[in-house]
Amino acid sequence: MRAVSVHPDALVVTSPMWQTNATVLRAGGETMLVDSPYFPHELEALPEVLASAGFEPDALIATHADFDHLLGRVAFPALALGLGESSVERIHRDPGGAQRELRDYDATLYVERPGPLALGQVQSLPVPGSVEVGDRELELHPAEGHTADGMAIFARWCGVLCVGDYVSKVEIPWISASGSATDYRATLARLAPLIEAAETIVPGHGPQHDRDTALRLLEEDVEYLEALERDREGAKLPKGRDTKSQREIHAENVSRV
Repeated sequence: MRAVSVHPDALVVTSPMWQTNATVLRAGGETMLVDSPYFPHELEALPEVLASAGFEPDALIATHADFDHLLGRVAFPALALGLGESSVERIHRDPGGAQRELRDYDATLYVERPGPLALGQVQSLPVPGSVEVGDRELELHPAEGHTADGMAIFARWCGVLCVGDYVSKVEIPWISASGSATDYRATLARLAPLIEAAETIVPGHGPQHDRDTALRLLEEDVEYLEALERDREGAKLPKGRDTKSQREIHAENVSRV
């Protein structure tokens, strides 16, 4: 697990598993943890790692309800977990779904956990909307397409934009079973002006970007989605992301367009 300061009030923690990012944001004496690392030993060490850097979370929030973004509750079981309204609805539609997927991936990777993922009560957040962190506000923006739920989280006071599973250097646009290419393109259109206003863009997976890099990746993603809808199997993958794993994702996308 790697921790990188991107602003005096923002820290990005990255797990080697899928280069999964968690972002810690601080304002006015309060701290929010966005998303989570993956492995049990990372989650066990996370409170001490953050405390040593001067970040002690008061609350948790997740960009969407995929299991690899919900594990902050394991590291901080006493804290409230905030999710966008669409994510709360997703959890209610499929109770235990995230836990089953986590168990399946853990079994594949030979990962053992001390206990099952317990989400408990979650707080439903209005999207679009905002949530307070100390004397500041986190902006919550709709971000559907990868899945049927999701939100981007903008800490405008420190220029940090957490986009969830979008605008990644290591992943092509991934349309899950509940996702939509149309919604995905609409999310990219909403993200563009937010990226223009941000200093650091943190995707769900892969390295964080500066503004210019994120805008270039966003443009490549729009071009890929347009080609996918037009040419299906013949759509070319974005440069630098034409790997075996991303070709497998492309095959899934083709079946869902």
